[in-house]
Amino acid sequence: MRPPLPPFTVQTAIEKVRLAEDAWNGQDPEKVSLAYTEDSIWRNRDLFINGRAEIVSFLTAKWRREIQYRLIKGLFAFSDNRIAVRYAYEFHDRTGQWYRAYGNENWEFSESGLMQRRHASINNLPISARERKFRWLMGRRPDDYPGLSELGL
Repeated sequence: MRPPLPPFTVQTAIEKVRLAEDAWNGQDPEKVSLAYTEDSIWRNRDLFINGRAEIVSFLTAKWRREIQYRLIKGLFAFSDNRIAVRYAYEFHDRTGQWYRAYGNENWEFSESGLMQRRHASINNLPISARERKFRWLMGRRPDDYPGLSELGL
């Protein structure tokens, strides 16, 4: 069981989104993968990922490429066992070029609260270091740090 469980309310959907954000900001592929069913199906940009082993492999490679990764997610909509989020994250590559990625995800959960489907559409925008908005220390975003709307995103 991975609470909060469906069917979602406004409060439990917001909690589920924040838990996902926190896990991804922790950048531990094995730990993150435990929030997904064993046979979870993903579409991430142009990649199709199936199951926890592929999730771990994908996230390991992602966080090697995306240095100083920081993410903010926000609830967009929800129903029974589905949640839609919008998000942005910032990172730099090995050359030092900063990016802000903007995306939307559609999530579907099993009765046990594990995500069984994740469909992500994401676009990267090159930014300068001065344009960065996500400046907390690595790891969990502080509770008092602004969300996407407050940051004008």
